[in-house]
Amino acid sequence: MFSKKQKNVIIDDRLKHIAFIMDGNGRWAKKRLLPRMVGHKYGAQNFKNIVKYCFEMGIESVTTYAFSTENWSRPQAEIDSIINLLKEYIEVVKQEEKVRIIFIGDKSNLPSDLARIMIEAEEITMGREKKLYIAFNYGGRAEIVNACNSLIAEGKTKVTESDISSHMYTAEAPDPDLIIRTAGEYRISNFLLWQCAYSEFYFAEVFWPDFDKKELMKAIENFYTRKRRFGGLNKDEE
Repeated sequence: MFSKKQKNVIIDDRLKHIAFIMDGNGRWAKKRLLPRMVGHKYGAQNFKNIVKYCFEMGIESVTTYAFSTENWSRPQAEIDSIINLLKEYIEVVKQEEKVRIIFIGDKSNLPSDLARIMIEAEEITMGREKKLYIAFNYGGRAEIVNACNSLIAEGKTKVTESDISSHMYTAEAPDPDLIIRTAGEYRISNFLLWQCAYSEFYFAEVFWPDFDKKELMKAIENFYTRKRRFGGLNKDEE
């Protein structure tokens, strides 16, 4: 079990929300001469572990990039495998006592059975303490467009940053303090574009299935070395 103190790192109010771009499942499998679907299976198991670690440490909100709007161009067998793994996880998380699951992305054009399962899971887990946002059929630009269209539908003719923030999929959570991407890639890939304005980024070289507790602690330790100014100055710089 994690306590709030691990390796002399204390999880405090500076780190409430971690987001993950879980990259490299397919390459992890290819490196081992295995089908890509095997990589997704191991990646899904690791996803469960990492989310559990985060919540045990005291992180309040976790967001994971599971499936982008661009991922529909992948082979159908791979898509089906990812969807089946998601369905399996939904059944697991519904039995959790503290985890609330929230799906961010466009549900309107998903297979009807998948959309129904998602909505049901959100209803069952409503009110639980920890928030797990799973980005599925998600795109950051589309999310901003959706927020603006919602405001227009409400009759707004002029909007503020607060208006847009309150209509984002993650409106109930603080913006991510730390965004972690695996597999040695150094880009955002259309993920949380609005919310990441002042996020700290950490890029891990390992593929997602190999991103374990040790790697997570390295990322968190690195986060606590950062000086977050939010456009201003720290007291020691004034």
